[in-house]
Amino acid sequence: MRGGTPPSWLGDDESHYPSKLPLSIWYHDLYTMGIDPSARFPRDRYQLLKERIKDAQLPSPIEFREPRPASVDDLLRAHGSDYVDRFLGGRLDDREINRIGLKPWSDSFGRRTLLIMGGSISALEHVCQNGGISGNMAGGTHHSHADFGSGYCVFNDIAVCAKIALEREFIDRVAVLDLDVHQGDGTAAILRGNPGAITISVHCEANFPFRKVASDFDLPLPTGVGDSEYLDKVQEGLDIVSGFSPDVLLFQAGVDALASDALGKLEVTRSGMRIRNQMVLSHVVDNGLPCVIFMGGGYSDPIEHTVDAFLDLFTDAAVANERMHRMIGSEGQHREHEVV
Repeated sequence: MRGGTPPSWLGDDESHYPSKLPLSIWYHDLYTMGIDPSARFPRDRYQLLKERIKDAQLPSPIEFREPRPASVDDLLRAHGSDYVDRFLGGRLDDREINRIGLKPWSDSFGRRTLLIMGGSISALEHVCQNGGISGNMAGGTHHSHADFGSGYCVFNDIAVCAKIALEREFIDRVAVLDLDVHQGDGTAAILRGNPGAITISVHCEANFPFRKVASDFDLPLPTGVGDSEYLDKVQEGLDIVSGFSPDVLLFQAGVDALASDALGKLEVTRSGMRIRNQMVLSHVVDNGLPCVIFMGGGYSDPIEHTVDAFLDLFTDAAVANERMHRMIGSEGQHREHEVV
């Protein structure tokens, strides 16, 4: 969406909003430039999306923030020290590197990895402190396990964020809603048995990873299904979130279920993908649920279809974030009147 019309689920009249509250999303140029140009991964999607967001006439504003690199202590919340040390020291063997992909690794690949992890952590800290919605314009690295990387994922930012969130005094429950077309095996493995976390994965059952790790709730779909069946599963996932009553939602928002996606094996339309996002965002707004968006996968050919879908995602997230903060402000004013 390049025009200024709010999505219908918000309502058409924003005249009662006296100012604009931006959606904060974390981005660094190394998200693109830290991958070698010859790698098979579509690295340009990050830079293209930033340009599209900056050029668009959005109904609610988006601000870009630069991430700090994650620390070793951050990584160790979800990963083994041997794996962390060997990656940071450039000592992974060829088998481990092949399992991750993104070859050949550039000189800045290690810093890129730490910046992506730091972007997700910063987005989490932002919603924990301020409420509303924030996002990382990368991440969603759900195939990384505690002691190895896989499927373009070095470290698991979702699992790290879940563990950091649960260390906060006022957060007892974290829900991971993973709507990437690929099952979130690494996240499920790392968070398994953690009573404060729940993992929910809606994915194509006949897709990577072929050896899946059971999530708390797996909602698989057969190859080739379209909008209707897909959105039914999304609603099922949201019903599970409701039953868990989390204090924060981690939303893996990959758009690789699109029919145009080279790795997806589903037939979801751009419209269906946008409805999916609006279903999640409506749930977040209605429940006043702080939410972090992880960009996740998207490998359409041409890549512009991926960029279009991510533009829809962050456009609608910005509107939802603004609405949530208006609600937070109104509730605060109401409480002040009650005190007086």
